[in-house]
Amino acid sequence: MRTRPTSAVLPEPPAPRGSSAPSVPFVPASSEVGAYLRRIGAERPGRADAAALRELHLLHLRTVPFENLSIHLGEPVVLDEKALLDKVVGARRGGFCYEVNTAFAVLLRGLGYRVELLQARVVGEGGRLGIPYDHMALRVETVEGERWLADVGFGDHGHFPLAFDARDDQEDPGGVFRIVETADGDLDVLRDGKPQYRMETRPRELADFTAGAWYHRTSPDSHFPRSLVCSRLTEEGRITLSGTKLITRTRGGRDERVLGGDGEVREAYRELFGIELDVLPVVSPLSTTSPSTSPPSAREENVNSDSR
Repeated sequence: MRTRPTSAVLPEPPAPRGSSAPSVPFVPASSEVGAYLRRIGAERPGRADAAALRELHLLHLRTVPFENLSIHLGEPVVLDEKALLDKVVGARRGGFCYEVNTAFAVLLRGLGYRVELLQARVVGEGGRLGIPYDHMALRVETVEGERWLADVGFGDHGHFPLAFDARDDQEDPGGVFRIVETADGDLDVLRDGKPQYRMETRPRELADFTAGAWYHRTSPDSHFPRSLVCSRLTEEGRITLSGTKLITRTRGGRDERVLGGDGEVREAYRELFGIELDVLPVVSPLSTTSPSTSPPSAREENVNSDSR
């Protein structure tokens, strides 16, 4: 499916709200689950256990890109489970944290996992926390009752879910992770000793993230409106397209080159990420001429580590 730019009128910022009465979680039809599994190249697991979750998590990172193209194509970012299934599976796109983690949650529920949405604030320079609902992560419970922290929407991060209730070091190809309890009862996620984000443990509803998504689509203090990113994990490392700059990381090193023109950029989106574009996304000049007043956060460093 080809992606065409649309003219979008930005709405007024939505008012954040807390979760009062929990809504009934959206559970996809069996055919939708099958289509999603084909999208990421996975077999339907026999049990909703930890081993299957690890495999699904890794395959998702390798096939569904972390990308912010909708912001620069004039497409609305809609926090609706069915719409996000259509985007990730039907249109073979990716998205940023609210989109890809929501879609992954829908898949997991369809396979028998219990999934809760958790709000997090990304840690910036000097330990400064981002806005409420700055990030979405998932608490996933298996049929055995084990709880895991899944996150396929934080750019260059862990490859596998983290044991949610463990407080010691957890080795991962992406680094050494640790979940640390704070004095206020929240949880800090550390990577190689550096805090990445702070999570609340209270489950949230998808609609609660509307204000955070609006902020990251529109604010000059968010890096998403100011730059293009399309990135996914590979078996050898990571591949990232940022505008016309293509960066390939492998265990042996890093290769960077500037693509020759629009045709080559379109081909890179198609061949490397499976994304068909009629018109290429373009960063608005207004975004680049309105410099951010906020220092870079852990997520910005992770997402843009290949874009510098």
